Amino acid sequence: MGARTSAREAALQMLYAYERGDEPLEFVLRGYWRETPGDAEGREYADALVREVSARLKEIDQRIETASRNWRLTRMAAIDRNLLRLATLELWRGQKRFENGEGEGDAPRAVVMDEAVELAKKFGSEESGKFVNGILERVANVLSEKGTPFVLQPSDDGDSSLSQPRSAEIGIEGAPPSGDELES
Repeated sequence: MGARTSAREAALQMLYAYERGDEPLEFVLRGYWRETPGDAEGREYADALVREVSARLKEIDQRIETASRNWRLTRMAAIDRNLLRLATLELWRGQKRFENGEGEGDAPRAVVMDEAVELAKKFGSEESGKFVNGILERVANVLSEKGTPFVLQPSDDGDSSLSQPRSAEIGIEGAPPSGDELES
């Protein structure tokens, strides 16, 4: 497995853990690498992906919801949702570099999409690969349309929308109850 492939897998696992838990992002990153050592190149890339998805979550989620007709983000499986976040970020990075005449970016569109589909098959449900592929195809098409703005902005408050407790905060069914719900 290549460094970028293993980095995407690690980033998916860290985003999943971060969304489901209530620990700070840096704690999740350190804990993941303590338990699952990786090569330096893959680790650096995975950490950068996770940090950037977290910082730009609102805009990324908005783009995914726009592309995912009839599917609210909160109703998507956590694996699918976080895979879409990672791949949307990478597709955006690639399109931005292409438009600036800098080549195809970190990875070509086909590579980003293929790896997201493979991770969906590995970690998601039986239908995850098709689901992720369909939504990413629409996200990528919107990105490649000339004149279509796709500007990722850090969240207004300087904090990511993935702040504690994330799963309960965004209304994910089956999310662990917050402390207030436990006391009542």
